[in-house]
Amino acid sequence: MNTQLLNKNKMTIKHSLIFVFLIAFLFNYPSIFAQKKEFIVVLDAGHGGKDPGKIGYNHAKEKDIALKIVLQVGEILEREKNIKVIFTRKTDVFVDLWERGRIANKADADLFVSIHCNAHSSQASGSETWVLGTHVNRQNFEVAKAENSVILMEDNYEMKYKGFDPNSPDSVIGLTLMQEEYLDKSIQLASIIQEGFTNKLNRIDRGVKQAGFVVLHQTYMPSVLIETGFLTNVDEGTYLNTNVGQDKFSQSISSDILKYIQQLTLNTVLSTNVAINENNSASKTNTPIDKNISNIFSKIEFKVQIASGANKIDTKPYNFKGLSNVERVQVDGSYKYYLGSTSDYSEIKKLHELAKSKGYTSAFIVAFENGKKIPVEDIIKKS
Repeated sequence: MNTQLLNKNKMTIKHSLIFVFLIAFLFNYPSIFAQKKEFIVVLDAGHGGKDPGKIGYNHAKEKDIALKIVLQVGEILEREKNIKVIFTRKTDVFVDLWERGRIANKADADLFVSIHCNAHSSQASGSETWVLGTHVNRQNFEVAKAENSVILMEDNYEMKYKGFDPNSPDSVIGLTLMQEEYLDKSIQLASIIQEGFTNKLNRIDRGVKQAGFVVLHQTYMPSVLIETGFLTNVDEGTYLNTNVGQDKFSQSISSDILKYIQQLTLNTVLSTNVAINENNSASKTNTPIDKNISNIFSKIEFKVQIASGANKIDTKPYNFKGLSNVERVQVDGSYKYYLGSTSDYSEIKKLHELAKSKGYTSAFIVAFENGKKIPVEDIIKKS
């Protein structure tokens, strides 16, 4: 009887130790349960202080409306775990464009969102979202010129911007490829925001556009500039100058930023899952699920996108920080630059890390099936 009791106690202790070990494992296993790094969003309210921005119907000022929307967007985002919000301004003060970019870069931000209001001599209306681009037509240049002209109010602007002339199309064309490295992700967010304005707020969709905005050029992360609507339009200007209108825009923008972050997270999930499978050395044979994933991956061509933009760059290693095997593909008047090509996901992950180590910190993995680009999340669903 004593022997049975002793054995029973031993088993109870053993099971307790296993349970404690399992709990400790679950809360400390870095590949799955580690806390994610904070996602840093910099929110920029356009204009401010001595720079009122656009003046619209009933003397509404762009600087005031942009600030109110930005503060509300920030309040919503700050409720989310693992999201840190930084404001370029929280009051009616003048902040130069150089300083706005410096704030974002110093914070090592993951996203920069600048919020503005539009104006026109006609009763034009609608919302549009801009990304940095060197595509210069006259209309887009004039939009960028109007926003960039604020640098002339800044002290010592000649030294800060090293000869950049907001009135010169050549200066806009001179924006570097390094900034265009983030173009795809910027367009991704801009498209989500425009879809929200159109479907949730019933705004006229003026589309995602490209121009040479200095405030975007100064940042080293995916960045967008939102023109919420036209203050000079009687209906739209009135709406933007109300609490209801500002609330609606704030809710739409914040939810779309969260949607963008979620899409980025899906891309990370695939990487984590594959890493777990590869490091699972306990099993020497493939399970049916492993075979299924292997079959799916064999039909996929993975590449690492390291840059994109309007400039046609020779794919020699000296143009890409020593990286060889860079491919240039023309897509709708611009160029995308890919590193590598393989169906082996572990191999493409190594190339992805190599690209980031060379300074292409916003490089990301893309997938093609039968020559057609497909979302990475589609592979997650299949696997």
